[in-house]
Amino acid sequence: MTTNTPEDHGERFQVKVTADSHMAWFRTRLALERTMMAWMRTSIALIGFGFTIVQFFERLSSMEGVAQIDHPFAARYVGLVLIGAGVFALVISTWQYRSVVRYLWHGDFALIAGVAKTPGHTPTYAIAIVMTFIGIFAFLAVVTRAV
Repeated sequence: MTTNTPEDHGERFQVKVTADSHMAWFRTRLALERTMMAWMRTSIALIGFGFTIVQFFERLSSMEGVAQIDHPFAARYVGLVLIGAGVFALVISTWQYRSVVRYLWHGDFALIAGVAKTPGHTPTYAIAIVMTFIGIFAFLAVVTRAV
């Protein structure tokens, strides 16, 4: 069985450095930024909801006049799953973002970019990394908290 590679059929893309191709590259880059920010918003919401659920049910069980919950650890586990899902989504989306940025700055596409010789990172990348560490901290805070 043989596999077909782009090298077998000549060039995969014909890259022409024009204003149109530069603006198309720029729109693609901005779409990548918007996608990354959407992933970050979703991840932050998951982390926030998970942490809030844990805190709410811990406070609820300590209030006077409130009946005890049948499954006291269920809220904690749901919260941990939500926090973990948020952190996991941030890690995967950051990895994907980084690989696509590298692709957009690779080879002939670097000529179209016309901005600099090396890939530039926007604050989106740094914020994603910071939010990942905050999510990990929230997860560890819930796990290590004595009940």
